[in-house]
Amino acid sequence: MSTDKQIEIEHIKKEIEHLASSPLYPYRIENNYHSVIGEGSLDAKIVFVGEAPGKKEAETGKPFCGKSGKILDELLASTSLDRNTVYITNIVKDRPPENRDPTQEEIGLYGPFLDRQIEIIQPEIIATLGRFSMEYVLSRYGSEGRMVPIRKAHGHIFEVRVKYGNVKVIPLYHPAASIYNQKLKQTLFDDFQKIKTKNK
Repeated sequence: MSTDKQIEIEHIKKEIEHLASSPLYPYRIENNYHSVIGEGSLDAKIVFVGEAPGKKEAETGKPFCGKSGKILDELLASTSLDRNTVYITNIVKDRPPENRDPTQEEIGLYGPFLDRQIEIIQPEIIATLGRFSMEYVLSRYGSEGRMVPIRKAHGHIFEVRVKYGNVKVIPLYHPAASIYNQKLKQTLFDDFQKIKTKNK
């Protein structure tokens, strides 16, 4: 991993930590939470993008470390991927109250930080976890797939053009969805095999 990449990510982290203009900033300070920037290899071929941190994530500053994280670890293991070899982040970097969905205002505010992370890491595959991250990433890079609901888009591969070249975007259900709907767990495992196939 290059030092330059680490320095750039640290700049992003500091900016987010001092982002007093965010509607989520007072909630973070009040609860002594952390911003959750991301974790993993800055040379990763695959970046996973979730929606927003939950309580455990905000308490630790680490993405996907609660129930959803355990499921994500199982999914990664099923494709012989290790957390250390991929990069995991969210669009929104601070926890919304009561784990509510992120608002469009919050996505618009934090989205450019995600854009910069992607430009720094330069992955070949972006796997979106959940509807909000799918819509943001596909819309951001001009894919027609942005208008497709996740129940139809999941597991499909969308080719998009970014500053540094072509990238494959693979929308996936959020791991948390399988906690409430066990049928989706098998769908997630099946869809993750697409990542394995494209990561060769």
